[in-house]
Amino acid sequence: MFSILFSGCFYIGYIPKASGTFGSLLGLLFFFIQGFEKIEILLPCIIICFCVGVVTSKVMMKKFGEDPSVVVIDEVVGMRLTVFIFMILSGLSPNWFVLILSFFVFRFFDIVKIQPAKYFDNRHTGFGVMMDDVVAGIYAGIVVYLLSLIEIDL
Repeated sequence: MFSILFSGCFYIGYIPKASGTFGSLLGLLFFFIQGFEKIEILLPCIIICFCVGVVTSKVMMKKFGEDPSVVVIDEVVGMRLTVFIFMILSGLSPNWFVLILSFFVFRFFDIVKIQPAKYFDNRHTGFGVMMDDVVAGIYAGIVVYLLSLIEIDL
């Protein structure tokens, strides 16, 4: 039951269409909680969710098969990591524009799966489920940061 609740993010993963998109949106909602934009809060949350996500994703794979769509904790971690990377590189807290841009850029990289994300996606392990979104989050965070250099008003 814990694996279903955690990796499915309280049943968001059970939304019939675009569950990954809804999982990514959930990852963004946390930035509206006061204090969550602080790196000393965000980093431990990312690490804990990643580690627990590896274990619960493995449990869910036994029940639902390889990379089940009901698992969305990977999108939550990837989305949080995207914003974290932006914050580290820019030294800024995210604003609305950065959060919206982060969402679209992360979804792009999550869907396209540029190497090594594709490698991890093909592993069919709990670690692989989580890592392909970590890679997408790293790519997205870097791109969002580079785009922020172009647009001064971010």
